[in-house]
Amino acid sequence: MAARREERRSAPSGISGVSGMPRASGASGGRAAARGGGPSGAPGLTARVLAICFLRTYLVGAAFNRRGMQNVGLTYAMEPGLAAIYPDPRERHAARKRYLSHYNTHMFWTPLLVGVFLKLESKIARGLFPREVLENLKNTTAYTLSAIGDSVFGGSLLVFWSLSTSSLLVAGYDRLALGWALGWFVSLHVFKAATFLAGVREGLKVLQRLKRWDLINWGHRLKVFNGLLMTLVLYQVWPGQFAWLQWAVSVSVLAAAAVAVVRLHLSREIMALIILGIYAAYPWLAHLVRTQLLNG
Repeated sequence: MAARREERRSAPSGISGVSGMPRASGASGGRAAARGGGPSGAPGLTARVLAICFLRTYLVGAAFNRRGMQNVGLTYAMEPGLAAIYPDPRERHAARKRYLSHYNTHMFWTPLLVGVFLKLESKIARGLFPREVLENLKNTTAYTLSAIGDSVFGGSLLVFWSLSTSSLLVAGYDRLALGWALGWFVSLHVFKAATFLAGVREGLKVLQRLKRWDLINWGHRLKVFNGLLMTLVLYQVWPGQFAWLQWAVSVSVLAAAAVAVVRLHLSREIMALIILGIYAAYPWLAHLVRTQLLNG
């Protein structure tokens, strides 16, 4: 008991540095050894259990609700792992309650988080981590990944795929567009499986590696490239004769507006109204300029 209290005092409340905590000894360590370890190195988490947990992550949004959002789906995904880690029904019930509270993140990150949660639960069951570590992780990292997922996946990669596919279809490359879409579809599931296994094997360490990927800045760069792709698609579908001068002016105005919104923190709605106002007034302004030149 003294060793357990000492571990709890030394454990930080966040996620930094938690992975280096010492192992517990005594009765809890003996129970962990008796259960045996799976391919993840965690007791009871066999390949079959991990496969079921991973497949259930695809259903995380099936029971979406306003109160807990994805909490029911998360609990459903964790259930096979919790049953393997906690043979005692009372302990399993207490562990299950940790996932029934509010939870919401981008669904592409769910396999990673489920893998990390399973790793942490195996350590909590052996007395290596306090329960508060998982609560802090669930209440902070899940929402951080949600914001990253919305920006990188929803606001950058999916837009890139849709624009590039539209460009290929307009150009008449139907088979190439189909192969491009299938490649992205397969890549998504490979990404989910790889991040799930990384979470199970590395636990909290994988979050430090994820931080080094600098996904937010990569998402910003991809959004700039998406702007160029959008210009290409508009050029491909533009009806009638193409006016290079008007296009150059329009693109320059839009680029300047984008820079003003980002750098000066101007409202996008106000900037859009200004641009539409200039566009609506352009014929009158052009006629006024021509009249002045002729009279001059």
